Amino acid sequence: MAGAPTPPGASPHAFGVAGLLGWPVAHSRSPVIHNFWLREHGIPGRYVLFPVPPERVGDALRGLSALSLRGCNVTTPHKQAVMPFVEHVDPLARRIGAVNTIVVRPDGSLAGFNNDGNGFIQSVRDTKPGWRPDSGPIVVVGAGAAGRAIVASLADQGAREIRLVNRTDARASALAEEFGPPVRAHPWVERAGVLAGAALLVNATDRGMAGKGPLDLDLALLPAEAVVGDIIYTPPVTPLLAAARQRGHPTVNGLGLLLNQARPAFHAWFGVMPAIGPDLVRAIEATF
Repeated sequence: MAGAPTPPGASPHAFGVAGLLGWPVAHSRSPVIHNFWLREHGIPGRYVLFPVPPERVGDALRGLSALSLRGCNVTTPHKQAVMPFVEHVDPLARRIGAVNTIVVRPDGSLAGFNNDGNGFIQSVRDTKPGWRPDSGPIVVVGAGAAGRAIVASLADQGAREIRLVNRTDARASALAEEFGPPVRAHPWVERAGVLAGAALLVNATDRGMAGKGPLDLDLALLPAEAVVGDIIYTPPVTPLLAAARQRGHPTVNGLGLLLNQARPAFHAWFGVMPAIGPDLVRAIEATF
């Protein structure tokens, strides 16, 4: 979302409010991140939680401008539902079919972006600086909202081969048909085999999250140098990442995605591109 306009009231001396729109939202670490950056940069403002039930999404979005908010992040289950209420949708977000960041423009209209996929890609680069989306085949497990964002962003940044698997084969096939090359769907029963020769494996499902079962995936055919990423950050080390570390793979958990998708949102709302420093990481880890 480079070049996103700064909303009204974004001068260094105006108190700015942004937040997270979702249902539920109490579990989110986003307030820790944004309020840390506000303090770090001496910006008067606050990032808060907006628990909004599905039937009130339109009311909430219409209130953003009236309340002089800078904007909001959007999380489950509203990422698709907000789109009809956003006047300006970024092309990547439109391709993904979901919005995770909304900016109130100077004229009061709303602009929508999706930073999830690019946030994940940046987290991989943070872990392995030489990695590139076109450096080898990529396996993405999951064809839901997170999988869509990651697949679209990888393709947008030059990935040449994306192997998509999903527990419901038809959903993976539909996504591959919609996006076209370089995305190709593979049957769930072949999920272990498609790891052969891969440079990156991404779990874009909720398997491995606290309270959920582990991802059923044998890593035996995954090359030793391949990066293994997970969109989950609770727990910080999922069963998939634990198995990958035991095999010696570089690993990335969902905290990197969370932090890297937050940076351009903060910049759009408050006019500063923040850095991800060790103090911030420690502040988030202290909440686990």
